[in-house]
Amino acid sequence: MPKALQPHPDRALPAGEARDMARRIHASTKDLPLLCFHGHVDAGLFATDEAFGNPADLLVVPDHYVTRMLVSQGVSPDRLGLPRRDGVKTAEPRDIWREFCAHWHLFLGTPSRYWLEHEFAEVLGLKVAPSAETADELYDEISARLAEPEFRPRALLDRFRIEVIATTDAATDDLAHHAELAAELPGRVIPTFRPDAVVHLDRPGWSELVRDLGVRSGIDTASYAGYLDALRQRRQAFLAAGALATDHGHLSAAATPLDETVAARIYESALRGEVAAEDAAAFAGHMLFQMAAMSADDGLVMQLHPGVLRDHHSGIHQTHGPDQGHDIPVATEFTRSLRPLLERFGHAEGFRLVLFTVDETAYSRELAPIAGVYPSVRLGAPWWFLDSPDGMRRFRELVTETAGFYNTSGFVDDTRAFLSIPARHDLARRIDAGYLADLVVQHRLEEDDAFQLAQDLAYNLARTTYLR
Repeated sequence: MPKALQPHPDRALPAGEARDMARRIHASTKDLPLLCFHGHVDAGLFATDEAFGNPADLLVVPDHYVTRMLVSQGVSPDRLGLPRRDGVKTAEPRDIWREFCAHWHLFLGTPSRYWLEHEFAEVLGLKVAPSAETADELYDEISARLAEPEFRPRALLDRFRIEVIATTDAATDDLAHHAELAAELPGRVIPTFRPDAVVHLDRPGWSELVRDLGVRSGIDTASYAGYLDALRQRRQAFLAAGALATDHGHLSAAATPLDETVAARIYESALRGEVAAEDAAAFAGHMLFQMAAMSADDGLVMQLHPGVLRDHHSGIHQTHGPDQGHDIPVATEFTRSLRPLLERFGHAEGFRLVLFTVDETAYSRELAPIAGVYPSVRLGAPWWFLDSPDGMRRFRELVTETAGFYNTSGFVDDTRAFLSIPARHDLARRIDAGYLADLVVQHRLEEDDAFQLAQDLAYNLARTTYLR
């Protein structure tokens, strides 16, 4: 007999004496609007407002949280339909879905299980859990649901109570979808400036992208000075399109400026295809400093996501391209790495830096003390490998005593899986409710303060961090 799909109303809330308090705190925040100031949902989804294709392409193929777990258990990327560089189609959507359902047990105890159960039960209205036996039934039921008008992307924006959603867009993006959306959904779907592809000189295709940057900006990028001017122009274009922030995904948090003549020499060498790895790394750190300087001028909030070695398996990268789940965290140092940037901009009026990490050993040792003294810094929510129930709880435990609550940024969902957004925010609100409830029952926090903090953590802090 198929197993019923019934997420427990008290899921992720604490046991024991604190549970009733946590229920009441969560009840006070669960219906607040969602502010999604950092994520990776494609703006084209909302511009075209077309029906989602099928369950596999919506819920499995683009979600590297899902695919990496299946690959780790020996399911080949081709059987999961991961896109290939050669364009060869490797699996049919229904077969991909069957593969996922047959391995549903692999997600026990993971945040993916929590998010997916929320999506299946509360968004799609499913009543039975995935399994090899129910795969076809669920595929047909979800497909029928996705064909209904109320499951179009814009309708779901309203249903999910998403007040603002930010996409992540390359510096060379034409922002055409955002131009459409600005007219039709003003202020609702906004871009985020992501210059990574044009600041890492040794990445494949860099010189072509820099030429594209010049074409898009109308500024000659044959010189280092022109390159900086082109980046400034693109930032202004993003601001005009409603952008609130930039996003920087570097391996290191190093942000040490170079002498301008040295930076120009490295840039010109890269244009000739002659850049050394150490020069490329130094230039990336130099450009983090330059991006901070530009943010101090134009007001875009600077988000830094360091510490992930991307595309760990070269064969997967060569066959399937980037961002296919083979990304592994590394230890990350912040205190010395960010010192040049913070000495210059840490007290600068109008500058805001949001720091994220997947190295939780840095929370209490480095990040909380940094945020606890520099007025420009806020600590970003637990990210990627840490956006889990226990990871979010550890974040509160490790940073609050030094940084407090109000030097954190509020929750960001950081996802390209659109249907998972309400589940991710709900989980964060439940974990915060449990943490605050524990403080109340320990008489470390007054009840009225806990309810106010819950509202701030769920909604107000994100507004003050990004909208200021």
